[in-house]
Amino acid sequence: MGDDDSLFFVDNIVDVLSKYDHTEKRYIGMFSESTKSNFRLAFEMAYGGGGYALSYPLVEALVAKLDECIEKYHFIWAGDKLQSYCLADLGADLIPEKGFHQMDLRGDLSGLLSSHPTAPLLSLHHFDAVAPLFPGMNRHGSVLQIMKAANVDQSRMLQQSICYVRASNWTFSVSWGYSAHVYEKIFPRSYLKLPIETFRPWLRGWFPFYMSNTRRVSRNPCEAPHWFFFDSIEQVDGGVVTSYTRKFIRNMTSCSFSCDISADPLASIRVFSPITPKEVSSSHE
Repeated sequence: MGDDDSLFFVDNIVDVLSKYDHTEKRYIGMFSESTKSNFRLAFEMAYGGGGYALSYPLVEALVAKLDECIEKYHFIWAGDKLQSYCLADLGADLIPEKGFHQMDLRGDLSGLLSSHPTAPLLSLHHFDAVAPLFPGMNRHGSVLQIMKAANVDQSRMLQQSICYVRASNWTFSVSWGYSAHVYEKIFPRSYLKLPIETFRPWLRGWFPFYMSNTRRVSRNPCEAPHWFFFDSIEQVDGGVVTSYTRKFIRNMTSCSFSCDISADPLASIRVFSPITPKEVSSSHE
């Protein structure tokens, strides 16, 4: 199940769902990124925009009880919430998969997509409500751009890799197929995995706004990264090379802790990734 204003990464969905026993009753998806959305609807349901999956035995059980369930919960207007109530009555609890994204957020998602959880990217919802994923592009162009990398290797999409240049006191954080950040200071992964709050809450309300911790946008040159966005991908012997280019100048002084070694001269970053191994099935007589 999913909405038509969502982008689905089908290869990753197939890989994730293959972990589960399809003969059992399974309800797989993810709740919202917004605490207020979860409070108003449910924390225990899979949101329909980001998409969810039901195993065949669960669908069979649901169909048998659906009319009864609709009458029982006639006061519920949201289809995904109604279905979650029906599934709960059938004894099926939500199995969360972090790669499904309802995207109950507003504005610029770059801070979130640059620190994606260590989980396969499965979906992105609400394209009509958020800014284009890439600066200088419209929404349609952004979808085509991110799919350039996804069509080569979905399994790596938005997976965060971190490395250090100790001589310059620099930290590199790469969200594969989307962005690269260069910090003029050494930061641990425990800090870099927190999304930069470039986005806004979906609904006005109370703090905390989000279901995860975040980092505020900073004007401190030791905390603010140099931003580079995915530009191109090429396949080479033994792997692929993704290129990330600077779209705007950081417009700050260099970080004094890095001995005044500025990353401003960097215009692009190239990242080599080995080919992702795929399981090869074979049959024997």
